[in-house]
Amino acid sequence: MKFRSLIESSGVFLLAVASVSAQTGRAPAPAPAPPPKAGVIPRAADKHPDLSGIWSNATRTPFERPAVFAGKPTISDDEARKWEAKQNERWEDEGSTIDGGRPVTIQGGAYNVLFYDNGSELSRIGGQKRTSMVVDPPDGHVPPLAQAARDRPRRRAYVPGDYKTLSNDTRCLVGNTPSVPLVPALYNNNMEIVQSADSILIEVEMVHDARIVHMNAQHQSPNVRQWFGDSIGHWEGDTLVVETTNFNDQTHYRGASMNLKVTERFTRVSDKAIEYRATMDDPSTWAKPWSIELAFTSVPGPLYEYACHEGNYAMVDILGAK
Repeated sequence: MKFRSLIESSGVFLLAVASVSAQTGRAPAPAPAPPPKAGVIPRAADKHPDLSGIWSNATRTPFERPAVFAGKPTISDDEARKWEAKQNERWEDEGSTIDGGRPVTIQGGAYNVLFYDNGSELSRIGGQKRTSMVVDPPDGHVPPLAQAARDRPRRRAYVPGDYKTLSNDTRCLVGNTPSVPLVPALYNNNMEIVQSADSILIEVEMVHDARIVHMNAQHQSPNVRQWFGDSIGHWEGDTLVVETTNFNDQTHYRGASMNLKVTERFTRVSDKAIEYRATMDDPSTWAKPWSIELAFTSVPGPLYEYACHEGNYAMVDILGAK
């Protein structure tokens, strides 16, 4: 009797579903899959979280908050899915095909969308989808530039035939995005972290830029200036804190001076994710310090070499132009 009641109840339910489907013209949407459970955080021999691995910081989250999300640092998963779908559709339209099935090129034909590595979702920090990488100031925008920074040249003037006046990324000296802080580029958004007790290597995929974080050490003399600065780290509980100073006069993150100080915080929240925060402080450039937050997700390796010089046709073409 119980089985008969169960069958009758199931039949009524199926009829109701069929009726709804017939009225709407489509099958009911499946329930969203539950998020994967976080695994155990791996730890090194010294008991600190082990950050070693290959990670991606690719994301659909805009650097600064769009007007559509004004006053909303986070949004619901449902809002995020709708926005992500529109963004993915826009990129698919950009990458629609023409005769012969070749992808449409963008940026004057330099690249097509197959090169781009922006992920498909907004970053999730603390369980919530973020609407901008910039989280402080709370409005999601970088503070205004100081007058001294407005007057500071960001790029040297190009002198025809002089390769030394070309940009650093054109010359393959460093990538077109910084290694400090670890913000995503249009593509090559992978990095490898190798951790030991006294030093940590962070190598980004773009132009295989690498820097070494020296643990529990002192900064070098202010006279010692480096492309990626001088990174000193220590642990605060389960969070790796890295302070980088001593930048040279060749790299100017968003117009910053050599006095830029970047404080990064790496917190491994699961076996698959790191939450990353970076604070930029340079009184001669911005009215006040500001911060970004990103999620790093574990990805399979290996991290391939970015052979910039070997394929650098731009250098030859620019210098050979008449």
